Amino acid sequence: MIFNDAQQEIANKIENKKNLSNWRDWKWQLKHSIKSLDQFELLTGIRFDDSERKELKKTFDKFPLSITPYYLSLINTKNFRNDPVFRQAFGGVEELIMSDAELKDPLSEDHDSPVEGITHRYPDRVLFHVSNVCSMYCRHCTRKRKVGDVDFVPTKDQLRKGIDYIRKTPQVRDVLLSGGDPFMLTDQMIDWLLSEISSIEHVEVIRIGTRMPVVLPYRITDDLISILKKYQPLWINTHFNHPREITASSKEAVAMLADGGFPLGNQSVLLADINDCPRIMKTLVHKLVENRVRPYYLYQCDLSEGLSHFRTPIGKGIEIMESLVGHTSGFARPVYVIDAPGGGGKIPVMPNYIISWSTNKVVLRNYEGVITTYQEPDSYEPKMCDRNCEKCSLDLELSEGDESEAIGIEKLLQEQSDTISLVPENNERIQRRDENAG
Repeated sequence: MIFNDAQQEIANKIENKKNLSNWRDWKWQLKHSIKSLDQFELLTGIRFDDSERKELKKTFDKFPLSITPYYLSLINTKNFRNDPVFRQAFGGVEELIMSDAELKDPLSEDHDSPVEGITHRYPDRVLFHVSNVCSMYCRHCTRKRKVGDVDFVPTKDQLRKGIDYIRKTPQVRDVLLSGGDPFMLTDQMIDWLLSEISSIEHVEVIRIGTRMPVVLPYRITDDLISILKKYQPLWINTHFNHPREITASSKEAVAMLADGGFPLGNQSVLLADINDCPRIMKTLVHKLVENRVRPYYLYQCDLSEGLSHFRTPIGKGIEIMESLVGHTSGFARPVYVIDAPGGGGKIPVMPNYIISWSTNKVVLRNYEGVITTYQEPDSYEPKMCDRNCEKCSLDLELSEGDESEAIGIEKLLQEQSDTISLVPENNERIQRRDENAG
């Protein structure tokens, strides 16, 4: 087990011991999370002058500070002002600067909440807020109005309100557990929650959004994996924003999840002076797919309070997508989206590749600037759908294909089978026959 000097130093300052025996214990990490400016300065050796300290304390009074010792150890203290880990974890006085466009609830999640804990925006899926607590409070969080409520860990009775809504709403086939961070719940609570949701007949997929592999990878334990494996299909999305966040410990965490059989995705947020660079983003997506995590979304930073200093022009995101499309594998490219203010949902934003079109030709350009044409079909007859499925000429048999097939002696006995003999593999006579036929 290898630890860097920063981890050794931080651990010694926390417990004044000469070893790191507790470092990989996720509960120890939570117990010793850095929640004050004084604590931060003590453990990192970084010092702020009196005037900045005064403003920083105002910031943390409004938007609480919480950093795991693990994530703290990743900060480059020699160049902390420009460090992507520092900027995501610690924050600054800029958070108190509010623009007129910023909102407490920019995505109108509370307005789309039919019962406590549920946001039902899309027809067939819901977001289930199962905790307001995170192991670290990201400074760019879209739910800053909720996160930081350290006294709110929902009870089973509170969670049942959301579960009952899902059970009574048959169109919901996909449930996303979010927060806060769902993995802040105990193993027992996670087990109970997944058991309740998976027992609902019309729920086909459960998803979990977590940043634990990034900020507290030790939370991904064998016990947790054993619980999660009981509830497939289970999809897990995490939140890496910068290549610096991919460490030996985070690689181990995502490997445990991938080996457990869970499809892994990543949702990054485009952040000014952190990852708003084609080179950084390309490195990030390459490292993610190398570790079996597929880039899923690249979010334009939301209009939450105090995030103006994080936001980039949309043109920067399009520039980054231009640097990825055609320049790297398709499965390594996220979808660049704007989560529409007011609750309109995710809107994909991409570079324009269609230059023009007529009734029978489309003019396109590729990533190199090559301009080409695509010939439209001459005989395509558009079909106006009148929703009368019984008279539709398309094959509307939507049940799963039956791949069952008789084998062995059963196959020989079937009247409808043309098979008259079973031939052992590597039969010399049949091999000679094949060779002569060739």
